[in-house]
Amino acid sequence: MLSDIEIAQSAKKEPILEIARKLNIDRKFLIPYGNYIAKVELDILKEIENKPKGKYVLVTAITPTPLGEGKTVTTIGLSMALNKLGKLTTTCIRQPSLGPVFGIKGGAAGGGYAQILPMEDFNLHFTGDVHAVGLAHNLAAAYLDNSFLKGNKLKIDPERIYWRRVVDVSDRFLRNIKIGLGGKLNGIPRDTGFDITVASEVMAILALSRGLKDLRSRLDKIILADSTEGNSITPKDIKVSGSMAALLKDAIKPNLIQTLDNTPCFVHAGPFANIAHGNSTILADMIALPISEFVVTEAGFGADCGAEKFFNIKCRASGLVPDVAVIVCSIRALKAHSGKFNIVAGKPLDEGLIKENIPALEEGICNLEKHIENVKSFGVPAVVAINRFRADTDKEVEFVKKKALEFGADGCETSEVWLKGAEGGVDLGRAVIKAAELPKKFNFLYPLNLPIKEKIRSIATKIYGAKDVEYSELAEGKIKLFTERKWDNLPICMAKTHLSLSHDPTLKGRPRDFVLPIRDIRPSIGAGFLYPLCGTMQTMPGLPSHPAGEKIDIDEAGNITGLF
Repeated sequence: MLSDIEIAQSAKKEPILEIARKLNIDRKFLIPYGNYIAKVELDILKEIENKPKGKYVLVTAITPTPLGEGKTVTTIGLSMALNKLGKLTTTCIRQPSLGPVFGIKGGAAGGGYAQILPMEDFNLHFTGDVHAVGLAHNLAAAYLDNSFLKGNKLKIDPERIYWRRVVDVSDRFLRNIKIGLGGKLNGIPRDTGFDITVASEVMAILALSRGLKDLRSRLDKIILADSTEGNSITPKDIKVSGSMAALLKDAIKPNLIQTLDNTPCFVHAGPFANIAHGNSTILADMIALPISEFVVTEAGFGADCGAEKFFNIKCRASGLVPDVAVIVCSIRALKAHSGKFNIVAGKPLDEGLIKENIPALEEGICNLEKHIENVKSFGVPAVVAINRFRADTDKEVEFVKKKALEFGADGCETSEVWLKGAEGGVDLGRAVIKAAELPKKFNFLYPLNLPIKEKIRSIATKIYGAKDVEYSELAEGKIKLFTERKWDNLPICMAKTHLSLSHDPTLKGRPRDFVLPIRDIRPSIGAGFLYPLCGTMQTMPGLPSHPAGEKIDIDEAGNITGLF
């Protein structure tokens, strides 16, 4: 089989104007970036606001292994399959961070015969949106330090400066640094560090904004630091939010590209699913739904991470409600959730994962059971997609199908879109079309007027399966402070590992009777949520021993090689 980049480079792309024409997007709303990429002006929202909306499909997953379970592949392939079935469909996905692209993950445009194009541009700089986010973020950091240096009229407390700088590269050496060295002309020394750009609150704001006015308003509310008198310092206070918004004036416009079979695809923003909410933008969905029969979007990691935040945070901000959720699983991941195997990226899989092993499936399938329960608890129909690999046997597949239906799924089909493209997702597409017509009664997990602790407890006990929650002294103090500042009516965006339903990545399957530790709670007031930290969370990844970027190169003709 050809590599992903070889498949992508041999595909026949249609001019972006043709892709836009399929969705009846007028040329006046397009800003072309070459022949195959365009940004879409937000003025289109006024023209389509009264049109009926298409079906809204969320793709989520079981708790993934370090290899991932093919959620993006399924999202893209399902969109292609729905188009093949005669449903005008648009894909809405996140833009990848350059950190994982050059680090451990490689490309993020799907894979095999379910990819988006142009794959190289998508995985690399694309239209510069991530760079704009990083620049806006770092501009605020520079203004904040400058305000501190130039007389400190706002009485910024150097021990309570929360705004670190960002860079879109995995670089563990920047996690903790000292700045302002070299004498008075070079600043005031203090300890700080870098996060990866997609972990920036500015990225979360971009993803949750409903327009430029909303974006500008949200930037004003970011908490950069506290003063010695206990007041919050914001970009508005240091007069930088206007400049930040100016840097984001094009980044707020969704990017239109296409799949391998020329299905329209919006790519917009890329907030981390660990720290932030892990979903592409509200604006892309708002544009796509009135001009499509189906819109397929995805949420980061498992249903306990991205999907829970999609329902409780994104749906609240957008007012949009999904018609059906697709839960992606793989046979090997369900076996791994037996707790008997360890999957390490870059190392060969254990034989027990690639040979028929019904006992391991029986022990690990409880993870799928919990994720089906979680999705259904929001009143949304659920279809299970088994991302089938060559080593999977018919007996294993039938076992998972039978169990998924017993657990309450509204359908369960295999997906072979990686190998077969749209044709490999037709059965899944039919199941999604059928489930999207089922009655739904969408509900949030908790009301916003609940106290902070009760909202956290709802997520911990109902979604993760914890028996209780414990708080550090620091977290207790933050809860008291945030309640006094009247931030207690915001939704909760839990920051935890994606490798377990719990906070502990070693706990596989369906952990029970554990206590969820909350070591800190931080405010993202501009984005509009509070994020408790469960255990130790890393906002700046590191590089592996052999980063994916070692294989990336460019030939004499200017073609990118080795990109996944």
